[in-house]
Amino acid sequence: MNDPQTFEIFLVTVPGLEQLLCDEALERGFAGAVAVPGGVTFQGGWPDVWRANLVLRGATRVLARIGGFLAFHLAQLDKRSRKFPFGELLRTDVPLRVHVTTKASKIYHAGAATQRIEKALTDTHGMTLDPEAELILKVRIDDNNVLFSLDTSGESLHKRGHKEAVGKAPMRETLAYLMLRQAGYTGTEPVVDPMSGSGTFPIEAAEVAAGLLPGRTRSFAFQHLANYDAAAFDAMKSVPTKQPPAQFYGSDRDAGAVRMAQANAERAGVDAFTHFANHAAGELTPPDGPAGLVIVNPPYGARIGNKQLLYPLYGTLGKTLLTRFKGWRVALVTSEPALAKATGLPWKPQGPAIAHGGMKVWLWQTPPLR
Repeated sequence: MNDPQTFEIFLVTVPGLEQLLCDEALERGFAGAVAVPGGVTFQGGWPDVWRANLVLRGATRVLARIGGFLAFHLAQLDKRSRKFPFGELLRTDVPLRVHVTTKASKIYHAGAATQRIEKALTDTHGMTLDPEAELILKVRIDDNNVLFSLDTSGESLHKRGHKEAVGKAPMRETLAYLMLRQAGYTGTEPVVDPMSGSGTFPIEAAEVAAGLLPGRTRSFAFQHLANYDAAAFDAMKSVPTKQPPAQFYGSDRDAGAVRMAQANAERAGVDAFTHFANHAAGELTPPDGPAGLVIVNPPYGARIGNKQLLYPLYGTLGKTLLTRFKGWRVALVTSEPALAKATGLPWKPQGPAIAHGGMKVWLWQTPPLR
C-alpha cells in the first residue's frame, strides 16, 4: 500500500469542466492540484480525502488511490491481491463491491479479474461482498499495472443531503456550481433564475454566499473505513457561516416547482435569503439593488422534442432581459446554439462543450447588458 501519510487523490468531475474544479480545489487549500481528463489529481492524506468530500462543490466523487502492483496473468493477480494489506483500510463487517476495468494488458478479461480479486478479499482478508454495497473498490488494470482505488464518497456528491424534491429535468448541484463559477459568480452578487425548477441555481448560489459546506448534512463511504476518525471529521464541519451580502431569486411558471424550490431552500437553511415566485419568464423584473447574474437552464430540443416550439420562448426571454436587466450578466445553458442565438442577446464566443445528461450543452454568457 502507498505511504499512509500521502497518496494520490482523484477528484471526478464533469468532462469539460476540469479546470474549474482544479481552481476550486486550489482555493480550498488542496496544494498541487492539477486538472487532467475527467477530473483533478493531487497528493494528500486521509484528512484531505475527508475534507475534499465535505467542502468541494464541483467534485462528483473522491477516489483514494491506495496502491497496486504489476500483474501479467490471473494467477499473479490472485497471489498479489492476497498479499495486499486491505485490512489496514477495509473492515470485515462493512460490505463492499469490486469494479474492474482493463486496458492494454495481458489480463484482458475484466470478469475473470473481478472473480480473482473477490476471492482473495473473501478467502484471505475475510471481507464481505455485496453487489449493492455503497463502498466500492475500483481496480484499473492498465498496461499490466494494477491500481486499487476506493470510492470514498458513496452516493454522488451532487446529492447534498438536503434536496428531496426535484423536477423533470434537474440540474445537478455539482454542475450548477461549476456553471455559476464559469459565469464569474463569487458569492457577492445577486443571482436570478427565471426558470428555476426545483431551485438548484439560487440555492447553490445562496449556500456559497453563506459559506455553507456542501457536504454538511450527508454521510460518506469513508466513514465506514477502518481509519476513519469521527472526532477529526466533526471538527472539519465547525466552520463559521455568514450573512450573505446579496439575495437570490428564482421563478417558474409551474406552481408545483415553486413549492419544491421553497421546500428545498428551507431544508438547505437558505430560505431567509432565497425568494421564489410563480410566473412566466416574460413577467420577470429585476430585484431592487445592484445588478448581478441571471443564470437559466431553459428547456431545449433534446428534452422537449420539437425545438421549433421553443424559439418564441427564447425570444421572449431575451427581449425581457435586454429591456429590463441593464447592467446584469446573463448565462444560459442549452444544447442548441440556434436557440441561444434566438434570444438576441450579445453572447460572447461559444465556450467548450459540457457533458450533461448524455448530451453536450454549452454555457452561453454575455457581458453586462447595455
